[in-house]
Amino acid sequence: MAEENKNETTEESLAQPAEAAELVEEVSAEESLMKELEETRAKLDQVTRFAAEAENSRKRMERDKEKLLKYAGENILRDLLNTADNLERAIEQGKVEGGEAEQKLAALLAGVELTKKGLDTMLERCGVTPVSAVGQPFNPDQMDALTMEASEELPANHVVKEFAKGYAFKDKVLRHAQVVVSSGPAKAA
Repeated sequence: MAEENKNETTEESLAQPAEAAELVEEVSAEESLMKELEETRAKLDQVTRFAAEAENSRKRMERDKEKLLKYAGENILRDLLNTADNLERAIEQGKVEGGEAEQKLAALLAGVELTKKGLDTMLERCGVTPVSAVGQPFNPDQMDALTMEASEELPANHVVKEFAKGYAFKDKVLRHAQVVVSSGPAKAA
């Protein structure tokens, strides 16, 4: 009997280190999983922050875009106000009282010419340029023909007169020129 107890004790002693090794492995695996879980949580937190930053950037860009579009014409309008002021001054100069009519008319004309020059400068700064038409071949992409008339100086289908200038904005026609087109030399009746 003593031998049986000895054998059982030996078997139990051998079984205990195996169980302990299994427990150590389980604890080690659990610690490894906990560490991976913490790393995953940290990465998820980082991704969430990046997503929030991206959304905030998108919203900020949208607000900036709306603001830019809302006030895009501000500088042009400011320049137009200067033109309006110059026209008012020209009108004041043109009001005739007494014998100063000729001087007032000359001052009015000078004021209008100055205003026109300022307007042309402002348009040029904004990328608007006049399209020259007189003497050029008729181009329906840049011009509207109002009528035709005989011309001894210009061949058929060339612009004789311009009623309204055409303008281009950068590389696009902003307004067609309104023109009279030559029908060629007058035919003898």
